[in-house]
Amino acid sequence: MQVPRQKDFFVEDWRVSPSMGVLARGKETAHLEPKAMEVLVYLAAHPNEVITREQLERDVWQGAVVGYDAVTNTVIKLRKALGDNARRPRFIATIPKKGYQLIASITDPEEDEAGTNTHISSKTVTEAAQKLRTRPTYLVGAVIAISVVAIIFGVAWIWPTTPPPTESPIESASQLAADNSSKLPSIIVLPFDNLSNDPKQEYLADGLTEDIITDLSRLSNLLVIASNTSIQYKGRQVTPQEVGVDLNVDFVLKGSIRQLGDAIRVNAQLVNAKTGFNTWAQRYDRNLTEVFAVQDEVTNSIVNALAVKMNSQERSRLAKRETDSLKAYDFFQEGQRRFQQRTPESYAEARELYQKAIGIDPNYGRAYGALALTLMYEYQMGWGTVAVETLDRALVLAKQAVSLDDTTPQTYFSLGLVYLTRKEYENAEKATIQAVKIAPNYADGYILLALIKRYLGQPEVAIEINAKGMRLNPYYSMDYLYILGSSYYMIGDYDTAVTVLEKARDRNQNHMYAKLFLSASYIRTGNIDEAEWIIAEILTLNPTASISVLDKIIPIAKDEYKNVFLEDLRKAGLPE
Repeated sequence: MQVPRQKDFFVEDWRVSPSMGVLARGKETAHLEPKAMEVLVYLAAHPNEVITREQLERDVWQGAVVGYDAVTNTVIKLRKALGDNARRPRFIATIPKKGYQLIASITDPEEDEAGTNTHISSKTVTEAAQKLRTRPTYLVGAVIAISVVAIIFGVAWIWPTTPPPTESPIESASQLAADNSSKLPSIIVLPFDNLSNDPKQEYLADGLTEDIITDLSRLSNLLVIASNTSIQYKGRQVTPQEVGVDLNVDFVLKGSIRQLGDAIRVNAQLVNAKTGFNTWAQRYDRNLTEVFAVQDEVTNSIVNALAVKMNSQERSRLAKRETDSLKAYDFFQEGQRRFQQRTPESYAEARELYQKAIGIDPNYGRAYGALALTLMYEYQMGWGTVAVETLDRALVLAKQAVSLDDTTPQTYFSLGLVYLTRKEYENAEKATIQAVKIAPNYADGYILLALIKRYLGQPEVAIEINAKGMRLNPYYSMDYLYILGSSYYMIGDYDTAVTVLEKARDRNQNHMYAKLFLSASYIRTGNIDEAEWIIAEILTLNPTASISVLDKIIPIAKDEYKNVFLEDLRKAGLPE
């Protein structure tokens, strides 16, 4: 007999309830995200077949533009819920260079209880998958999850999908960042709600949020939580008091923006997170072209409401805008969306959009800096060419970004990262220090500085600086974990390195450098099988990876650190 649509089925001993989004086994239950459930149902509709990434993107994501990590991370969540192990799979096997295969048995609950243990037909499970995909909330949720990654940093950090870990050693590292920040008033800017009927206007709400955060981050007498953390609250119904407890902040800025034709309405409220009462509130009814002026007014109103003291440099930086062209801003925002997908194709698309922004506003420094980063990351990842000319072009663009806009921390960030990739350590450090001088709350600036210190052979300093970034960005991305874990590797604390780097890997399975340092750490802790397995995974995704290529591009300044690292990777099986 065939099971009706949406009826439960078993995957081995797990009872799957597609309509509820739940897995159950005895007293255990696990709730699956909608997309993870869709993937499970789709795999169950094709038992023992190898399903390619392209099939999943086409049929489950329905052709939506998603990053390379989207499928991988969804499978990771699914495996975690099932208690599966990618190294020794019982449910889902990864077939290198091909795709995924559901290797577990699938049975009908009713017939299994009757003792027949009959397999469910593929048609039945396919119907369940089709019904799942017709649910608008699922699809909208997936599209929003991709679009909100369009934060305006000129940075390639990966957004986290889980709250920060609370166990040691990460929390103990955070305690190293003892400074006077606890004495300052603290604030988080929650994502502005897009009240327009057109979801395409989401970029306007995201951009307004990010620009206000960037402006406030420039103030040395105010502690500002990073946008990476702010974005975690997008779409969530939380009170300012709840946010205050979560992040230990004093104030919460919340707001909305609605666009009707060429008119916009912006509402903003500054709320005391302890009492829940408004400290300041304002409504702005303006022309769309005045959105940047509204941003400036909101920022200045917060400064006045909190009586934040500013020096002359801070006042000057706040007064300068990155661009006055809404069209150039639009192209830049869309470029950031593509940039965050981190694939060769998306980088090419982002580069074209940044160039369009520059074509409209030739003085748009942020766009030059972002353009430089696309070239730098392509070089670093070994996509296309690792020619020196690529880095030369990136340096020219990054320098031009700073010359056009030396009041924005992201332009100096781009310059610092390009210098680091070129192994010009002193210049990299100077540029990054300037970024955090401009914006004392710029969390990613501290993380880049920590990365530079680690490469310079100062891992202890890197750990301390990393902790400062984690304080400013409690929902820190995996890059914070990667830099922290690799720093522990370099000081010889290999057990801690493994603990932290495993967390980094779990957040992004495709981050090659995190996996390389994890493999080297496994070698040092005697876990050779896991080390070799990681190298095999890396070679599947990047067949050109080798000791010689890594020796050329990884900017570890001191040979004693680099040689140990490369030797550990040789033992793990990375080819010459």
